[in-house]
Amino acid sequence: MRSLNTQRRPVAEVNASSMADIAFLLLVFFLVTTVIETEKGIGVKLPPWENIPPPPINSRNIFSVKINYANQLLIEDELFPVEKLRQRTKEFIMNPTKRLDLASIPNAAVVSLQNDRSTNYLTYVSVYNELKGAYNDLWNEEALRLHQQPFSKLSRSKQQSIRQRIPLVISEIDLVDFAVNK
Repeated sequence: MRSLNTQRRPVAEVNASSMADIAFLLLVFFLVTTVIETEKGIGVKLPPWENIPPPPINSRNIFSVKINYANQLLIEDELFPVEKLRQRTKEFIMNPTKRLDLASIPNAAVVSLQNDRSTNYLTYVSVYNELKGAYNDLWNEEALRLHQQPFSKLSRSKQQSIRQRIPLVISEIDLVDFAVNK
């Protein structure tokens, strides 16, 4: 039993007047220091918009690269392994044997890339990387041939002259739904 005579102790109080200030400072700190990841795409410099239709291109100078619904690579409408795309692209652009079915000159070559709407993104990126890698290889080979230095070590003006000899022209055609061939 309790005695009626007991004294009550005072209740301890916590001064919470500055709690809102501290919470606000923590919120600001986390907002400022948090890095929000954004999706990164493929960096491509687009040509300026023109209402003038492009000049006609000789079909000989167009290298047709397609990716179908099953993520298969088609070069000139024939199945082709992605691993050999870089070499085939370089051969098409430079045409070392002067074949009539390859580009007439390097600065006339156009790589036409087209993919199905259901193409896997990783497949698309791997094909695009191989095409871009072909151009990088050609630029490096040309730099070594002309200047005995890798392309990356050349001055900007020398790099520009090599890019004029072998311009990077990858034309992306609208997405399509390739018919299923059985």
